[in-house]
Amino acid sequence: MKSTGNTHMNTRRKVLNALGASVLTAPLASFAQAPGAPAGKIWRIGYLALTGRAASVLTSTALVRRLRELGYVEGSNLLIEARFADGEAARLPALAAELVQLKVDLIVAVANQATAAAKAATSTIPIVMPNTNDPVGNGYINSLSRPGGNITGLADISAEIGPKRLEMLLAMTATRAPKVSRVALLAPSDNPITRRFLHPLEEAGLRVGVRIVPVYAATPEAIGQAFASMREQKVTALIVVPFPVYFQQRNQIAELAAQHRLPVAAPFAQLADAGCLLSYGLDPLDNARRAATFVDKIFKGAKPADLPVEQPTKFELVINGRTAKALGLKIPQTLLISADRVIE
Repeated sequence: MKSTGNTHMNTRRKVLNALGASVLTAPLASFAQAPGAPAGKIWRIGYLALTGRAASVLTSTALVRRLRELGYVEGSNLLIEARFADGEAARLPALAAELVQLKVDLIVAVANQATAAAKAATSTIPIVMPNTNDPVGNGYINSLSRPGGNITGLADISAEIGPKRLEMLLAMTATRAPKVSRVALLAPSDNPITRRFLHPLEEAGLRVGVRIVPVYAATPEAIGQAFASMREQKVTALIVVPFPVYFQQRNQIAELAAQHRLPVAAPFAQLADAGCLLSYGLDPLDNARRAATFVDKIFKGAKPADLPVEQPTKFELVINGRTAKALGLKIPQTLLISADRVIE
């Protein structure tokens, strides 16, 4: 994958061994031809991400591996132009414009802000969304069944399952004293996307006597300040919205939560793996693999306007038993039974 950085591997063995770290920088030598592709055709994909390169490694690796399975191999019939905003959304319009000027065949836009920037930059180049929240409400597509225009992919419905995360968090902390009554919602900013998460949580909280306290942090530097604000506002638990920077900073969030002894309900399993109490949500790596299927269909002639936008079909519950023990919490039997994985 070609990008603004320069990292090169000399052999296929080195590439395969270091794929997770180099997937966006190292071309893979091969001579496979994608089924149905014009002879000698080299497809050019623009990869536009809100986060930095490091935060994109897991999802981009899943995307590239699935593309490889479908017959698209970097260095042979595939070139990927990667652009990263490093968490600065204001950079995305210029980066999207660069990809359009490069005449890429398709843009993979990771996160809502990237999708919005790509949509503003082109109405003709196909755009595939791996994980955009509420694409209809945000005006990216006409409907899930018939998107219209040049955008398709996968919709993230994490806002709709926010109350379920609250329910699980309260079940995990039911025996804690004092009772959890103020729960922070860590979100990037006070915007329509955040409010889609906040309002259902506030309604669910009212029903059980819990106040939801929004705390905003859009950059790694602001996350530490957000935890200080949580302490000042005397919150005793935390729900994290799905946001690429939080995925990138999952270790920082888990470490700060441990320092403040805050039980955390997160949207991605990788945050539970890092040390957050529990996660419940879609698998972003699976979404990346499914996004590759959309890319393949478009390269074979399908129009984005005619490809229905898909929604998650599976939600995974992961509980970090070590964190529960450190916080003095007992995992309820109901959650143990329903958990996909318990980290011991």
